[in-house]
Amino acid sequence: MEQERQEFATGDDNNWVKARSSLVWIAAILVAFGSVWWIERESGKELIARRPGAPVQAAPAPAVLPASPDLPAALPAPRALTEQEKQWARTAWTYFERNTDPATGLASSVEGFPSTSLWDTASSLLALLAARDLGLVDQKAFDARMARALDALGRLPLYANALPNKTYDTRTLAMTDYRNQPAPAGIGWSAIDIGRLLVPLNAIAWQHPQHTEAARRAIARWNTAQLARDGQLWGLQAGEGGGPPQPVQEGRLGYEQYAARTLALMGLDVDVAADPMAHLQLVDIEGIAVPADRREPATHGAQNHVVSEPWILQGLEFGWTRQSREIAWRVYRAQEERFRKTGVKTAATEDHVDQPPYFVYNSLYNGGRRWVAVSEKGEEMPQLRTLSTKAAFGWHALLRTPYTTQLVDAVAGLNDPARGWYAGRYEAGDKPNQSVNANTNAVVLESLAYIVRGRLLQYR
Repeated sequence: MEQERQEFATGDDNNWVKARSSLVWIAAILVAFGSVWWIERESGKELIARRPGAPVQAAPAPAVLPASPDLPAALPAPRALTEQEKQWARTAWTYFERNTDPATGLASSVEGFPSTSLWDTASSLLALLAARDLGLVDQKAFDARMARALDALGRLPLYANALPNKTYDTRTLAMTDYRNQPAPAGIGWSAIDIGRLLVPLNAIAWQHPQHTEAARRAIARWNTAQLARDGQLWGLQAGEGGGPPQPVQEGRLGYEQYAARTLALMGLDVDVAADPMAHLQLVDIEGIAVPADRREPATHGAQNHVVSEPWILQGLEFGWTRQSREIAWRVYRAQEERFRKTGVKTAATEDHVDQPPYFVYNSLYNGGRRWVAVSEKGEEMPQLRTLSTKAAFGWHALLRTPYTTQLVDAVAGLNDPARGWYAGRYEAGDKPNQSVNANTNAVVLESLAYIVRGRLLQYR
């Protein structure tokens, strides 16, 4: 028995030695693998940090934005408009009755200025869709207006025979520059603007099938493959001094995701543009961690405005995703907090203005600056900071909080029933921004239609 016990012990020791050797070998492999992984990771960080144009010490974004503790549990339910709201809708529709060319069916971007961009053309079509949903036009008038506009889209001359030019004369459909001067060769195209135009065209296909074929003909000539590359949106601008056209990566946080929603339906790879986390940083604005694009103007050229409009439009037209709803809520809450702290009613977004430079971005954040009105080149215009009519209506339609009620009350008088809604009210001097334009009046109509029937793009 003792001999057997000794033999067993000896065998057990041998097995332990073998097992220990195996464990040492496995541990060595794991250590080696871990070392390689660490070196590659740190090398990757260094390469990213040294890459030209990389953001300097950008705060890492979370994989998913956590829900704000005060995020409402549900969105407001549809309801009928009040008599006051119906009058507001009629005032907004007046703009398009007065400023739509009877021959082409295209509306002017600004009162008295017979020019339109693809973005503004989308706004006029969205206004027409909203007007039909609100009973402001009957079916016969709707069909006639839509048919003329879609026919005009099908006849637009294309930049480089590929895609619609950035701007056109609403009377002649000729390509123009931003001053509405003839530009026979065109000035380029915008992926963001074309993406917006696809929103009403999608709605037409689902909800007004009698116009689907005309909408299809309008875009059948377009070479949409040129709008996206490597998952991002790309525009094209005419070269200076007769030089070759220059491709331009388009869009920053908000606008990218908005345009990508419809461009993806065209079969384009827009994965990077569609992902709000791809270039996201969090910036503190009035104590709210507000998402902003980390591609700063100083290193990447384009302005990284944080404004209300792209988030409002996503909610009104597509309905918010979980991520876009959270971002929109934070953008809204920062504006509410500014009012709470300063007493200045704040609804900030891009807007036409009634004085040079005639268009500004009222931004929560831009290039490290907070609460700035800037030109398209990023120049500060503090005297043009505006309480925006369309932002007030948009936020109220989507959220209907006590603060959005105050916003609508604050802009309720900013209109001329015979012309339409003014763009807003300047913070400096409390004077009206009397620009009367398509975008303001279209978003007012979209907002009121949303109150009645919810988001635009749904089967009904």
